[in-house]
Amino acid sequence: MIASPASGITALLLAGSRPGADPLAQAAGVSIKPLAPVAGEPMINHPVRALLAHPAIGQVVILTQAPELFAADPATAWLAEHPDVRFERSGGGIAASLLGVLEREEFSFPLLMTTADHVLLDGAMLDQMVAEAAGTDIAMAMVERATLLARYPQSRRTWLKFRDGWWSGANIFWFGSARARPVIALWQEVEQDRKKGWKILSAFGPLALLGAVLRISTLRGGIARVGRRFGLAARLVAMAQAEACIDADKVEDVALIEEILAQ
Repeated sequence: MIASPASGITALLLAGSRPGADPLAQAAGVSIKPLAPVAGEPMINHPVRALLAHPAIGQVVILTQAPELFAADPATAWLAEHPDVRFERSGGGIAASLLGVLEREEFSFPLLMTTADHVLLDGAMLDQMVAEAAGTDIAMAMVERATLLARYPQSRRTWLKFRDGWWSGANIFWFGSARARPVIALWQEVEQDRKKGWKILSAFGPLALLGAVLRISTLRGGIARVGRRFGLAARLVAMAQAEACIDADKVEDVALIEEILAQ
């Protein structure tokens, strides 16, 4: 039985593989990216430990196409044996997998979702996300460019520009109620175009697209407006820690992450 809000938030950890070869997995000689080593152990171990250590998290549910790979690896076998960790087989794409979870009655809200490559996830990030997302139907964590570049000017990210700054995703999402389902369904429609910012914005409506093009729309206001369109409370959580948007996506990311962990 999935933990209820009274006994802890359910954390969903995405640990699947995308179509095609992953360069980190290939370089490490492992079958899927979450098993690629960072600081001497599979990257997935880092965010799982951070989630399990946080007092607000009741259980970690790992979504992956191949749970057996983690049970077979000696460095991740502990995940299959931990009483507060369970595996669920994921479907095709993040949104489709998430919708599959939400359709099952044993999963209760709120849900916090992050990724296996969020190696630098820590208690302070989770504190901020839980505190600022509380009371919303959906919230997403992002980092403004000035926050990142002040600490790590060498880090490269994908940015979307708005009046209130340039923003990059922090791979932490909050789903507070079933009212989030229509937004996730929309996410599924545009998921294949996640690197094309204009396509995502146009799916949210012509005002959001026009506002981004003319740079007259703030990201905070845009997310709130999208929420109102769907009849729910939506919020941007502007993360205070630059590390929140540094995930293990490329070889140079891993080098930076290992440098940060060593410090």
